[in-house]
Amino acid sequence: MQHSVLTKTDEQWAWADLGRCRDIPDLFYNGEDEAKATRRRKETAAKKLCAQCPVIDACRRHATYNRELYGVWGGMTEAERHRQAGRVRTG
Repeated sequence: MQHSVLTKTDEQWAWADLGRCRDIPDLFYNGEDEAKATRRRKETAAKKLCAQCPVIDACRRHATYNRELYGVWGGMTEAERHRQAGRVRTG
C-alpha cells in the first residue's frame, strides 16, 4: 500500500519553513502523560518563541482555518483558539 506524504514544499506550508518552531516541534505539543506544570512551562516557552516569529500571523491563520486541535500555533494554545472561535461565531 502506498501512502501520500504532505511535504513542506507544498504551497500551503511555505510559510512554515520560516517559523521559529520548525526544528523543535516537541515544544509545541503536549504529551498525554505530561504533568500540568510541565504543559504550562512548555506552552509559555512556545509562546515566547511565537512572539518573536516572523510568520506568527500566517501560523495563526492556518491554525484557525484548519481548526488545528492540538499544540501551540501562532502563539495560541488549543484552548485559546477554541475560545476565540466561540467568540467569532457568537459575535
